[in-house]
Amino acid sequence: MNSSKPLALAGIGIFSNSTCPTEKKISVFFSVIFMTVGILSNSLAIAILMKAYQRFRQKSKASFLLFASGLVITDLLGHLITGTIAVFVYASDKDWIRFNQSNVLCSVFGICMVFFGLCPLFLGSVMAVERCIGVTKPIFHSTKMTSKHVKIMLSMVCLFAIFIALLPILRLRSYQIQASRTWCFYKTEHIEDWEDRFYLLLFSFLGLLALGISFLCNAVTGITLLRVKFKSQHRQGRSHHFEMIIQLLAIMCVSCICWSPFLVTMANIGINENHSQESCETILFALRMATWNQILDPWVYILLRKAVLRKLYKIARRFCGVHLINLHTWELSSIKNSLKVAAVSDSPVSFKQTNQHSVQQCNKLKYGEMNSSQI
Repeated sequence: MNSSKPLALAGIGIFSNSTCPTEKKISVFFSVIFMTVGILSNSLAIAILMKAYQRFRQKSKASFLLFASGLVITDLLGHLITGTIAVFVYASDKDWIRFNQSNVLCSVFGICMVFFGLCPLFLGSVMAVERCIGVTKPIFHSTKMTSKHVKIMLSMVCLFAIFIALLPILRLRSYQIQASRTWCFYKTEHIEDWEDRFYLLLFSFLGLLALGISFLCNAVTGITLLRVKFKSQHRQGRSHHFEMIIQLLAIMCVSCICWSPFLVTMANIGINENHSQESCETILFALRMATWNQILDPWVYILLRKAVLRKLYKIARRFCGVHLINLHTWELSSIKNSLKVAAVSDSPVSFKQTNQHSVQQCNKLKYGEMNSSQI
């Protein structure tokens, strides 16, 4: 056990005895604090989103709120499951030989790390696509993007993330304890063949692809909103679109800052194999950066709401001293109003009322002509 050779455990795999220096008491303390803050933050965000969903159930914002609720619930479950396992590992002094002889806990830990890592990134990109369609193709969005379709898309995203997480198990490959002995993931040391590289590269590619899609769709949405805003003659409306795009941009920035180091590190290891210069401390730092994503995501919906944004806007006007665009009220956008008018005009009831009104006008004209002829 004290030799310099790699340590092999039955059913666990191989990890080197050069572990990262981590203080047990400090690690346990910070793990508990992060897990508690994450749970409270996500719970508050869920309550806010559910209250908003009840108000906008029949409106175009409902689909966005469903996706956002799915994202926050995923983050909450990630804190509960992975946080509990991490606290248990630290509290057990990272003695994997004692509590993980059959490699069950490490496999569950690795599956959770992959699933709760990819699923929020996927949901963020799907939300960006949904909002892009809602702004650029409002009629298609109002007719096709129903609550039923949103729930189906949420299920498909979760199933795809679960499939990626279970892929090594289905291929009879096990997740490996990492050099810090505090978490489990794909094999990052002693890479043997192309399959070990494939899992690392697949994880990095999917994560970076999700961030790229989010950036592209948010850029298109933002440009479209700005163009419509400058072209429109009136100053009301579209505020709910701007609120959602601000939230999406914040989510994208948080995800890029938190996840990019870890995704790039895993891609570098997958490309360079055992020749990678990534140290244990670098990987552990990138992992801790990624865990902050689940803590910061809910605060996007807590802080970047209409009420908070309105107060920030008033403070900005007071300090800038410049007459900015007056945000009279956060009303329905003209897209919504046009959709309502189109829906009413296309309905059978309105068509019948229109015909009746036309008949009445014709009768009045005929009656007026008869009176004029008599006179």
